[in-house]
Amino acid sequence: MTAFIAFPASHWRKIWSTNPLERVNKEIPRRTDVVDIFPNEAAVTRLAGAVLLEIHDEWAIAERRRLSEGSMARLDPGRDDELTKEVERAKTGLLAS
Repeated sequence: MTAFIAFPASHWRKIWSTNPLERVNKEIPRRTDVVDIFPNEAAVTRLAGAVLLEIHDEWAIAERRRLSEGSMARLDPGRDDELTKEVERAKTGLLAS
C-alpha cells in the first residue's frame, strides 16, 4: 500500500502526486543559475530560503490551496490547541458571511 492511504480519503487526490514538490525542486536551481557565482555558502542558503518563502507565501494565499488549515486540523481530532480553535472560528466566520 502507498503511504497516502493513511490520510483521509479527501486528501488522497491532493497528496498522491509529487508535482508541487518537483516544481519547487526545479525553481531553486533555476534561480541559482541566474546568479551563477556565489561569494559563500551563506549566500546560496539565503537565496534558497528566499525562494522557499516566496513559494510558501504563494501557496498560503492561493485561491485553491492544496490543503487548508481546516482539513489539516481534522487529521488530529484529539488535538485541542489554540490553532485548531482559531481555524474552526475562522471557518465558521467564513460560512456565516
